[in-house]
Amino acid sequence: MALRRSVAAARVVAAPASAIFALLADPRRHATFDGSGSLREVREGPERLFLGATFAMNMKIGVPYFTRNVVVDFVENRSIAWHHFVHCVWRYDLEEVPGGTRITESFTYDNPAGLVVMAMGFPERNRRFMEATLVRLESLVTSSP
Repeated sequence: MALRRSVAAARVVAAPASAIFALLADPRRHATFDGSGSLREVREGPERLFLGATFAMNMKIGVPYFTRNVVVDFVENRSIAWHHFVHCVWRYDLEEVPGGTRITESFTYDNPAGLVVMAMGFPERNRRFMEATLVRLESLVTSSP
């Protein structure tokens, strides 16, 4: 059985899954809830993601660069996931629970690049960034328009 390397964070938000999913499926909005501060804006891609969609994001961690992503899971109001060129997967799972929706964000790095990800300390940093992302998502979906 293959080793599974993943890090995740979860939060219950007092909002319907449809409102949260609308943000997740719109790559133009990703920088508004990114807790890492590395996302800048969409470089190219559709206005709304779908299974198999590709989109590129301008990024900056020290120096500017961009990532091209492919949507590998898309279940309306339930889950969405994409990976970039080294196939590390960013995933959001939504589950309606009493009081709102549980959002679980995860980052899976169980491919050969995972060793580099681990050596650079990304798993723990990503967990902190995910926690900040979930707070920002909550703020966006629960604030008045």
